[in-house]
Amino acid sequence: MIKIIDDKIKSLFTRNEIYLIITFFVFVLSLLIFTFYAPNYYEQASPVIIDIPRGVTLNQVIDTLYEKKLIPSKTNMKIAAIIYGAEKKIRAGRYNIPNGLNYFELIEKLINPREVIQIAVTIPEGIWQNDLAKILNEKLGIDSTEVMELSKSKSFITSLGLNVDNLEGYLLPETYYFYSNSTAEDVLRRLKKEMDKIFEDSVIIKRMKELKMNKHQILTLASIIEAESNYVAEFKKISGVYHNRLKKEMLLQADPTVQYLIRNRKNKKVYYKDLNINSRYNTYKYAGLPPSPINNPGKDAIMAALYPEKHNYLYFVANGMGQHNFSSSPSEHVQNILRYRQWLRNQN
Repeated sequence: MIKIIDDKIKSLFTRNEIYLIITFFVFVLSLLIFTFYAPNYYEQASPVIIDIPRGVTLNQVIDTLYEKKLIPSKTNMKIAAIIYGAEKKIRAGRYNIPNGLNYFELIEKLINPREVIQIAVTIPEGIWQNDLAKILNEKLGIDSTEVMELSKSKSFITSLGLNVDNLEGYLLPETYYFYSNSTAEDVLRRLKKEMDKIFEDSVIIKRMKELKMNKHQILTLASIIEAESNYVAEFKKISGVYHNRLKKEMLLQADPTVQYLIRNRKNKKVYYKDLNINSRYNTYKYAGLPPSPINNPGKDAIMAALYPEKHNYLYFVANGMGQHNFSSSPSEHVQNILRYRQWLRNQN
């Protein structure tokens, strides 16, 4: 078969014409290799970081590469992208572009999710949902409004296997590494999944049964503990106070639950008038735990809610040194309050 084709070619072209054709194809092939496989060098320091927002077109990406002088020709980049079938495969994100990539290597980087930069995002314990949304916007460029809407979206919350009105309290604060092209949904799912890991432990499940408390109640209590102190070593003692009050059916009288009600106020200080706010979150008016967590508690606060310190304390008040004084009786508590007020006067 090959011999027949060879004979036909020889019958159609002279030897010189065949050599000319071969030379032409070798030239075209060499030109293609030189054009698309030769390294493209830029003059600035390597690597160059570029951001590709969500929803941009291939032409917009190529314009960005050309403006930053990472490629010498927009046309060649378009041809390479078409050859690679990359028109709809380029991913949004932040990329490190090293010096000397050819067109195909550059396209490979832009369509490969492993090439997207990971960004460290630290989410503080006890964070309110609106502050979480701000951090995600600052670090990952995620729309804060979308985070807040998803946090209250019944369909999204149901897809996570929850039956609550808000995701606040169900997202575990920690330091995470997220791809720069992560969506609000990606991040919220990840934070919820990390929280789930705590409560999937058989030891924790057993402990909740012993306390006759469910996950929602533990997270709600943990959120109050988290908001009461910055001193982790006190968490279990504070937890003991609230467990004692719950057993005695006393009002929790937790300032953080009232502060939660005024969180949109510029001055977050709780005044006596705020103690009269008519809300189930006001633990000065309503007994028991508030309807839901008042922040996203960290693991230490959750463990404290699960394993309270055993004692007879029913009260505590700040001592001015970053910690609290605890007491078992109203009279002792009043004395501790007077000491704290004296400390405040001395500061002034």
